[in-house]
Amino acid sequence: MTETLSTTDATLGLDPEETMSRDQIEALQLKRLQDTVAYAYERVPLYREKYDSTGVHPSDLKDLSDLAKFPFTDKEDLRRSYPFGMFAVPQEQVARIHASSGTTGRATVVGYTQQDLDDWAKLGARCLRIAGVTPGMKVHNAYGYGLFTGGLGAHGAAERLGTTVIPMSGGQTEKQITLIQDFQPDAILCTPTYLLTIGDAMQRAGLDPRKTSLKVGVLGAEPWTEEMRHELEEMFAIDACDIYGLSEVMGPGVAGESGQTKDGCHIWEDHFRPEIVDAFDDTKVLGDGEHGEIVFTALTKQALPIIRYRTHDLTRLLPGTARPGHRRMGRITGRSDDMIILRGVNLFPSQIEELALTVAGLSPHFQLEITRPGRMDELAVRIERRDDCTTDRALAAAAELQKLIKIHVGSSCRIDVVDPEALPRSVGKLKRIHDLRTPRVRRTAGPQDRRTTRPR
Repeated sequence: MTETLSTTDATLGLDPEETMSRDQIEALQLKRLQDTVAYAYERVPLYREKYDSTGVHPSDLKDLSDLAKFPFTDKEDLRRSYPFGMFAVPQEQVARIHASSGTTGRATVVGYTQQDLDDWAKLGARCLRIAGVTPGMKVHNAYGYGLFTGGLGAHGAAERLGTTVIPMSGGQTEKQITLIQDFQPDAILCTPTYLLTIGDAMQRAGLDPRKTSLKVGVLGAEPWTEEMRHELEEMFAIDACDIYGLSEVMGPGVAGESGQTKDGCHIWEDHFRPEIVDAFDDTKVLGDGEHGEIVFTALTKQALPIIRYRTHDLTRLLPGTARPGHRRMGRITGRSDDMIILRGVNLFPSQIEELALTVAGLSPHFQLEITRPGRMDELAVRIERRDDCTTDRALAAAAELQKLIKIHVGSSCRIDVVDPEALPRSVGKLKRIHDLRTPRVRRTAGPQDRRTTRPR
């Protein structure tokens, strides 16, 4: 099935599957997809019930396009099956359990066999390697350890690659800085907003982030923009690359970005089959290049097979570059469940970030506050000015950002420029949207919203 590795590929330590052609990958996907759907149908009651009730059977999967006949899986399925109802193996074969925080309902619980953990580490190592992390480097891991998949997932990937891992976890920013200074790591793994927090804290302490030993940042767990990449690369003098994953599908390592091309995350399609569906009509599977919600089917998972999982992440599929056989994800423009519909206009936090970082004097630290003082929803953007931004310049910057949002997003909002360090700092995933409406009112996007502004 695989092509022979070139001398260069072998020297880089690439897995044979990384060099597969597109035709080879799709042939492998079909075989693994047929096996996975049959496996899930036989072993997981929820899948059997879903498929029987919708009149589909694993035998209906003759080619890749037939996947669209099968129903979606979503977070509510995992919550209804809490804790272990979607596991496909007996408990004694489950090597590890992770879970979400459950802050908005029951936690979603995921499990891994030893083979699942081995695959996870291998794919995570691919992501680090393609970003520019090499064996022998020291890696500072500031993703949170525990039930969250980020810390242990990144840890396993870094060990598999052959690096020296510094398992710092999240928080304790002053200690993070001390260890970066003392241990001299080559790479850092964390969320982009937490790396920004570390950089800000270093500058407040009179330290220059550009003079650390760091060369590479592999940053994920939240959407971020090209403007944020530029901010972090300038702040630290590093190469900043994206990594994508979610616990229900595997964890960090589903896709990774090349440090050479910096053009989006390559999805490891020997283990995952992605689809893009219309965010407003999920019966429509879209073609490559079209924006919509990305849906994943895991092709090799044993403990928790996951088929057509609704991620709510909005993006598009693009041809592979650094790994030509594996398609890339475009930047995540937002989440369908984080979309603000403000007086008929769709708006995402990433759009505000993208625009704010083009305005001199404004920092990347902002929050979106939604209120309803009367009959209409109102949006306020609370954003910090930079240290060298005067009061007069801050007023002009607010007016400039307000105008840019009106032109590029189509929505009117209020801009409140606040002093540096006035807003909370991230130690993990950052909460951008604060809904202050009482009673809580949030519209769900429907077909009537098809005329509104789509994410760019």
